[in-house]
Amino acid sequence: MRFAGHRVVVTGAGRGFGRSLAIELARDGAELFLSARRFAAAEDVAEEVRHVGGRAHAFECDLADAESVRDFVDAVGEVRDTVDVLVNNGAPYLDAGGFLEASDEEVAETIAAGAAGTVLATKAFLPLLLRSERPDIVTLVSGCGEYGNHRSTAHEAFYAAKAAQAGFTEVLSKRLRPRGVRVMSLYPPDFDNPDPLSDEWDAERNAGDALSARSLVETVRFAIGQPRDCFIKSFYFEQA
Repeated sequence: MRFAGHRVVVTGAGRGFGRSLAIELARDGAELFLSARRFAAAEDVAEEVRHVGGRAHAFECDLADAESVRDFVDAVGEVRDTVDVLVNNGAPYLDAGGFLEASDEEVAETIAAGAAGTVLATKAFLPLLLRSERPDIVTLVSGCGEYGNHRSTAHEAFYAAKAAQAGFTEVLSKRLRPRGVRVMSLYPPDFDNPDPLSDEWDAERNAGDALSARSLVETVRFAIGQPRDCFIKSFYFEQA
């Protein structure tokens, strides 16, 4: 139970990598606070966490809506007065399909949730994090946030959101270090996400395979498991 006693918030936990990370950290003993745009999606994952013997609380949060973010943080604060780890995972993906083909609403939502939502969630959770003896902020930025990256098939608006996250976490890591808060960012390329409840999750992988969600989970485990004098700012991954 490597993270027994850790209270971990995961945004965008209703599917994909957020779900995988929640289930795996629960297996390590963490208490999870999971958000999704639809409460039912967050509750479904919370129930899966409970089935593997973990503890989880579900919340609804639309990261593109500032009031929804505040409500989410207030609701978590009613359950616990401290959180140890905030994982900024929530960010809607928008496929390329042509720059002009995406609607204005899709573009605005992608940037609002990924960029402003990450900033607002971090700002709102910071008081709860500062009450912890081991505060960490982990952000899943994506290779799209790397300068000069152009390999992903994501829409330009998704690139814009990820570039904003990269700039935000870069300065935040420097400004929060004196207060003992570690700010860590991951820049993975497109990756495979097998079901963590399936045999495929534990399948052997080699250098010729695409990066997997399991490997990203292990990276997060490694980062938050380091001694408190170890401040790792960024993790970059080779493109396949």
